[in-house]
Amino acid sequence: MKTLSKTRERFYWDRLHADVENWCRECHACGARKGPKTRTKGRLQHYNYTKWPEAIPIPDQEASTVAEELVRSWISCYGVPMILHSDQGTNFNSALFTKLCELLGILKTRTTALHPESDGMVERFNRTILNHLSLFVLRNQTDWDTHLPLFLLAYRSAEHEVNGLTPVEMLFGQTLRLLCHILFGRPSETPSSPNEYMKNLEARLESVHAFARELIKLASE
Repeated sequence: MKTLSKTRERFYWDRLHADVENWCRECHACGARKGPKTRTKGRLQHYNYTKWPEAIPIPDQEASTVAEELVRSWISCYGVPMILHSDQGTNFNSALFTKLCELLGILKTRTTALHPESDGMVERFNRTILNHLSLFVLRNQTDWDTHLPLFLLAYRSAEHEVNGLTPVEMLFGQTLRLLCHILFGRPSETPSSPNEYMKNLEARLESVHAFARELIKLASE
């Protein structure tokens, strides 16, 4: 439970586990959205290593819009990817998008029409976005994009059930400073020099990734 793990990071009291479970269970908005829980058969998917998501609001799904946002919102932050995997959407498979990938040296792959399992992580994340944003949007659902950034903050700073680590830890090797830290503070980890910072960061990332690989291996057995 993500709420429980976040609470345990910063607080302790008797019956913490039970109190958090009861608090979550009594959330009427969440209960109304989730409905009765059912079990479905499926297989474990090995997907994106860090679990870091990006969700970018766009006015339409035209190929030109998607291509522009790839450059503006992704490549400008993280650089040019080696591989870009998408669904069967015509925007991703258009001549414009294909040419962009060729110019940037990106290997473009896609799911097959009858076997979209390789895109399972994105589909699950889409459902997670819908479930969470539905708790906050107005009745006419026109303000969802204003709630999206804080949802991403919450998701990126929450432990993932597969590797037991937060996406931000997996990607950056450190935790985010959140609103609760303004009230309760957090330990200072200011390095004495840039070299010390890089050394500590490399060691932290190596430790985090080793821990994550072990948990992913156990989950797949």
